[in-house]
Amino acid sequence: MSIVKTLAELESIYADAPTLASTAKETSHLTPHYRRLIEASPFVVLATSGAEGLDCSPRGDRGSVVRIADDRTLILPDRRGNNRIDSLRNILRDPRVALLFLIPGSGTTFRVNGRAAISTDPVLLQSFEVDGRPPRSAIIIRVDVAYFQCARAIVRSGLWDSSKHADTASLPTPGQILESLTEGTLEGETYDREWPLRAAKSMW
Repeated sequence: MSIVKTLAELESIYADAPTLASTAKETSHLTPHYRRLIEASPFVVLATSGAEGLDCSPRGDRGSVVRIADDRTLILPDRRGNNRIDSLRNILRDPRVALLFLIPGSGTTFRVNGRAAISTDPVLLQSFEVDGRPPRSAIIIRVDVAYFQCARAIVRSGLWDSSKHADTASLPTPGQILESLTEGTLEGETYDREWPLRAAKSMW
């Protein structure tokens, strides 16, 4: 197996210079077009870095997954989850974050690199209330770099093509995985049966 070990080797493989379309799209703020892409996205992947390594966390919401406070600031409510707080722990130690927004039905994705802080301001949290439940914190992201990503990855993967969707019946369920990993301490069938009701009660 041939492993690339130097920057010079890498640059020789990708010798073609980036096109204008690849570089002109990068900005330090949210343009009107970029705001529209973000507002259309109910799902984002949040990447963070900490002492234990990297973390990549899926985030979803009703409507827009983040709020645009201004052309340099995004606010992401920390909705209820598994309480691991991996992303939040990382942000406290290293504020650098990266966001990848997906827009259902669109091949265009959108990326933001920036720096984050965690807010527990009660007025801010109350403004994100859903079904009477505010988030326990919100992530405030200062935009350093923003740009759209071309559609090649979405087209290649057929992500939104229902004819290519996985047959979920052929996949292991979360309960089956947990039962195997805990050697039966967690009973898989019970976990899978109870999860929908448990999730409905703890969605927000």
